[in-house]
Amino acid sequence: MTLPNLKYELLIFDFDGTLADSFEFFIAVFDRLADRHGFRRIAGEDINVLRGYDARQIMKHVGIPLWKVPDVAHEFKALMAKEISRVALFEGVSDMLHSLVAQGVRLAVLTSNSESNVKAVLGPSNAALIGQYECGAALFGKRSKLRRLVSASGIARHRILCIGDETRDAEAARAEGIAFGAVSWGYTRLDALQAKSPELVFSSVSDIPHQLGMHSIQSPEAR
Repeated sequence: MTLPNLKYELLIFDFDGTLADSFEFFIAVFDRLADRHGFRRIAGEDINVLRGYDARQIMKHVGIPLWKVPDVAHEFKALMAKEISRVALFEGVSDMLHSLVAQGVRLAVLTSNSESNVKAVLGPSNAALIGQYECGAALFGKRSKLRRLVSASGIARHRILCIGDETRDAEAARAEGIAFGAVSWGYTRLDALQAKSPELVFSSVSDIPHQLGMHSIQSPEAR
């Protein structure tokens, strides 16, 4: 049962860049995808600039048309599945998830990545903490997935917080009337996320339970 002093009953997490430290993997395979699908590689000096862009601006910069996005995304997920050991959770994520659940919060994951990749990186103990998964969202399809997730949860919108690292996460939450919490450690620069007026900004993984008025608890694996 949710503790009465908690503002949010359900937290909906993005995966890549929020729970999983996959940015270096993304950059490492980007040139392979660019060569295969005929769009521009990302030059090293462009990375910080691109981290301030939204998805449409990035597509324009590298010259990838919208119709190619599903194939590229599918191949990215397949490459990650083959090289899943290269992707790990951010430090402290396991403790954070266990802290939230132990104190009455329900958890969900909403991501463009595959459910199998998500669960592989989370590991069995953490994956079991997630009550709802909405995976495989199209690049611009998070809003419909979010609407379905919220409807299935049975929880009022004002009791839900979306947490993510991309402007499309913020835009989907805003469109559905749900609060958004921006993380400072993901794919998108914090200044670009702050321009979306998030209700909360988290400076570290451990800051999530702290800002939500909860105690930090070690996961069973860390004890």
